[in-house]
Amino acid sequence: MASEEDASGRRAPPKPFTVTEGHRQIRSFVLRQGRFTPAQQRAFDQQWSRFGIDYQGHERDFDAIFGRSAPRVVEIGFGNGEALRHAAAHDKDRDLIGIEVHAPGVGRLLNALAEDGATNVRVYHHDAVEVLTHEIADGSLDEVRIYFPDPWHKKRHHKRRLVQPALAELLVRKLAPSGRLHLATDWHDYAEQMWDVLDATAGIANRAGKRGSVPRPDWRPQTHFETRGQKLGHGVWDLLYDRC
Repeated sequence: MASEEDASGRRAPPKPFTVTEGHRQIRSFVLRQGRFTPAQQRAFDQQWSRFGIDYQGHERDFDAIFGRSAPRVVEIGFGNGEALRHAAAHDKDRDLIGIEVHAPGVGRLLNALAEDGATNVRVYHHDAVEVLTHEIADGSLDEVRIYFPDPWHKKRHHKRRLVQPALAELLVRKLAPSGRLHLATDWHDYAEQMWDVLDATAGIANRAGKRGSVPRPDWRPQTHFETRGQKLGHGVWDLLYDRC
């Protein structure tokens, strides 16, 4: 996906897209772009060719992209990349693909990966639904992670939430046999919706039983906001589903 130059001549980050299904447009996000710093712009300029994957709209050969054949993990909506960076350093036997539409977070992660010298991470700056639908083969993922998606806490906005039946069915298709789906949220109402959707989705089973959750696994680092919220008495729910 080619980038464009802005009025100052600087290279702008790639633009995300949406995917149309029938007459209804499905989006994996609602763009809330934060401040894009010069350091984050430099990350796109200097590190995108190393860590970025340009969306092309056809199935990709990730063995060729990573230079090896390894179990593959996708994180949807990685935010500032804290969990993805942690995984890259502590799970080097697997290849990690991050998908995020917010340019500041992508830029921050690109800088962090360069600092760490990471070799097992690649990043999309694009809509996750399109990437999953068109670029990732069915049955090819060892795990999909969705950590703290936007809760859209007002009831009239619940239709904007990421975890919906259509996405759940898509994720099941992409998971390999015995693959894993891991979600985390700090909104109990959203956990309830996740249970409603995922417990009713064919092809996956809740590891903790119907409407169950598990303690935070070691592979998901505890975030600053999570720590602060727990001190205030807020809950966090980790949901693990296995591909049947």
